[in-house]
Amino acid sequence: MKHPFLADTFIIPWHLLTPARIQPDIELALERAQQKLDAIADTPLDAVTFDNTLLALEEATEELTRGWGSVGHLDSVSNSPALREAYNAMLPKVSEFTTRISLNDKLWQVLKAFAETAEAKALTGTRKRLLEETLEDFKGSGADLLPEKKKLLEGINAELSRLTQKYGENVLDSTNAWELLIEDESRLAGLPQSAKDAARESAKAKGHGTDEKPVWRFTQHMPSLLPVMKYADDEALRKQVWEGSTGIGQQAPHDNTDLVWKILEKRQEKAELLGKANFADLVLERRMAKTGAAALAFTDDLHERIKDAFAAEVAELETFKAEQTGTPRDHLQPWEVAYWSEKLRKHRYALDEEELRPYFPIHRVVEGMYTLVERIFGVKIVQRPTRFVDEAGAEQRFDEGTPSPDHVVAEVWHPDVKFYDLLDADGTHLGSFYADWYPRESKRGGAWMNYLRTGGPRPDGSTAPHIGLMCGNLNPPVGGKPALMNHRDVETIFHEFGHLLHHLLGKVEIKSLNGVNVAWDFVELPSQIMENWCWEKEALDLFAKHVDTGEPLPAALLDKMLAARNFEQATMTMRQLSFGKMDLDLHTGIKDHAGRDLDAWVDESLEGYRAPLKTKAPGIVRRFTHLFSDPTGYAAGYYSYKWAEVLDADAFTRFKAEGVLNPATGKDFREKILQKGNSEPPEKLFRDFMGRDPDLNSLLIRAGLRLEQH
Repeated sequence: MKHPFLADTFIIPWHLLTPARIQPDIELALERAQQKLDAIADTPLDAVTFDNTLLALEEATEELTRGWGSVGHLDSVSNSPALREAYNAMLPKVSEFTTRISLNDKLWQVLKAFAETAEAKALTGTRKRLLEETLEDFKGSGADLLPEKKKLLEGINAELSRLTQKYGENVLDSTNAWELLIEDESRLAGLPQSAKDAARESAKAKGHGTDEKPVWRFTQHMPSLLPVMKYADDEALRKQVWEGSTGIGQQAPHDNTDLVWKILEKRQEKAELLGKANFADLVLERRMAKTGAAALAFTDDLHERIKDAFAAEVAELETFKAEQTGTPRDHLQPWEVAYWSEKLRKHRYALDEEELRPYFPIHRVVEGMYTLVERIFGVKIVQRPTRFVDEAGAEQRFDEGTPSPDHVVAEVWHPDVKFYDLLDADGTHLGSFYADWYPRESKRGGAWMNYLRTGGPRPDGSTAPHIGLMCGNLNPPVGGKPALMNHRDVETIFHEFGHLLHHLLGKVEIKSLNGVNVAWDFVELPSQIMENWCWEKEALDLFAKHVDTGEPLPAALLDKMLAARNFEQATMTMRQLSFGKMDLDLHTGIKDHAGRDLDAWVDESLEGYRAPLKTKAPGIVRRFTHLFSDPTGYAAGYYSYKWAEVLDADAFTRFKAEGVLNPATGKDFREKILQKGNSEPPEKLFRDFMGRDPDLNSLLIRAGLRLEQH
């Protein structure tokens, strides 16, 4: 295959997508895309049509988007020095190219000329939406700027791409650089056996210890870090791990301090160049919030509603620790909070989260989730056999699954990755997806969904299948036993699959308006609503079964789990609000705070949003990849997680009223939300499903922070 990154194949040949192919393939894609854009820009103004302007623009960059998307994906899941070098070599060129599309004056004149035609004024539905969105995209990206200002904007965008890529690399590298080796098993008292086994396996993989003299290895990856912070009785061990986490992106040679300032300054420059007071106003103009002030008002409003409950939870935790230790009540150390919270949860609800883990083996959770989705949304999910080809060309085959009708085996980028087909009730192939659940040093942290191909309705009435993926960093299998998850991990899998369904079920004929290409404060609705089913008995009965016996989750354990659902809910809500508040303040206040100590500014911003602690914890700002590892990403938009929680809590009340497994309600959600993408404004889509605007009280009631009204 001459240009593997550009191949328009449904089954992607990952072993051919090597670092050496990145530069020649992407440069070719850039050249071809530019030729197509030039052809559109040269269209006579009296001959413009929908097809030779908007549709041609859609198609012009499709090959580049496909190829560069695969490069970015590999950077996330298979990072290596060679890949990083090739990625960074092409990043400025791709950034410059994408910036120049909206700044191409000839192209802009052609689009504006079409907008004035009778054909354009007669457009309806999705085609009208594409015209409106395209015009707004160009205006918001500087199409009306003077030539010298366009040049400035190009430079800013290129610099933002470089700075944010380096920020993400620093987080990944400093995460991987940290490890803690424990040789004294007594220091692991309190840790669940599953966490000890995983730490032992991690040490073995790195060549540490023997069967006679075992060593346990801990890292800053969440499946390793979290059990220590919640369960380890050794306070010094917890402190070591906490100090390691605070050092991510904080210390040379991976210190992100200067990068944060530079990124904020460049974003502010960009906003002012485009006529906005700040970056938040620029980013939010076409989202549901509309302005930074509106997003801050939403955050402040929710803060006011829960601040008393938050203060009460903080006081309760401090009192509990004092009672348990026979010491005077005092503020906690940051490495004590998760530990004593877990103790309090056990004390109050007699619930040990580790009791739940045997009921959530990953294979059963995933299978049960698929069964649930099949019932609610009327689809079928079928696993396909896979193969993995290593760098030396050696092939491994994995026959788990059902051969596809064409008997094509899906290739994967790592042996752990699974591949599935999503079929409609009538057998139509709607799309396929990869699932990659376990951590690796070459893979970035966290959990995410992404897409590699956008399909949808074809002009001939058939359907082109989509391709997407979901990734996580969950506890891997240990000692030949299935991987077991805690309940939060279960929610994570459901969350990412919600995003994936939004992509795979998209039925918009315009690709740029399909799937998850929606306003960022609406995009979390399909993902977060899926988490609700993780708490419903009818849904849990499909997958919460003991790993050894297959027995369902006992009623008594479920009752305790449900009773503890809203434990420290105000604290968790305030934590999310604090991230959103910090994000908005950083992106609205840089002009007033430039040159200050970064931590002092964050501390000032979050006054009243964080529990008082004995030791001041460095802020998350230097390792907050959501905000700073992409030119935009969630910057000025982190509030949207809570915003979308209002939407999902409210929308799920309809499922609660009509039946949580009701296929009729599921069909309505699929047709009015999941299939619609950005074909209509998000406010209208929500109203179409609920019959009204969202109600903030639904979130507060679900969180136990407001009594339900009857």
